[in-house]
Amino acid sequence: MSWYTRHMKILVIEDEASIREFEVTYLRDAGYSVIEAADGQAGLELFEAHQPDLAIIDINLPHLNGLDVCQAIRATSTMPILIVTARGSDEDEVKGLAIGADDYIKKPFNPHVLVARVEALLRRHDKARQLHFKGLIIDPETMSVTQHGQSVTLTTTRFNLLLALASHPRAVLSRAQLVDRIYSDPTGHFVYDRTIDAHIKALRQVIEADPKNPRFIETVIGSGYRFIGEPEQ
Repeated sequence: MSWYTRHMKILVIEDEASIREFEVTYLRDAGYSVIEAADGQAGLELFEAHQPDLAIIDINLPHLNGLDVCQAIRATSTMPILIVTARGSDEDEVKGLAIGADDYIKKPFNPHVLVARVEALLRRHDKARQLHFKGLIIDPETMSVTQHGQSVTLTTTRFNLLLALASHPRAVLSRAQLVDRIYSDPTGHFVYDRTIDAHIKALRQVIEADPKNPRFIETVIGSGYRFIGEPEQ
């Protein structure tokens, strides 16, 4: 199982229970963490709460259709979006791609093809989004960090913690959200808040010139942590 699967969260929004079930089953079998919703509004709420790495969105959804969900997600996120349609017309695919979807797949589809599309989108997205900040470069593909041209050595957990924060600059992530992002099986880990705090402290000792006055990771009292590194122009 690759790093891409072990640490990637997929949002599946599909109102047909049988289709959603096999999508979720095959994605989990491939090693992905999956969250699921049966309608567009619930899916959008899950996106906002969990900040997944990729979304698979059916076009025909109750409450809020897939195109509207896609457009709402794209307004705040660059994560890959794969739209699903059962229609024979190309109209939905054209509309979806026009508002920011990255790829589409038509029902009925082979679940192995779905998993392959997901992996390809995630790899393409990560290769394109090496994170550059003033004094710090984070490369998700190689799990490497460079600071002022020098390689920085981090444990896997601390790299995942830094990546989770830096992937959502200025967003406040709670300790629970960070646990969900940095462990491959968060339900199998009983993690105290102070464990996350200890990892943050250790991370600051490595990447901050003055850990007491951080330039990269800010504590938001009562809420969690926020990445405040200045993007490199």
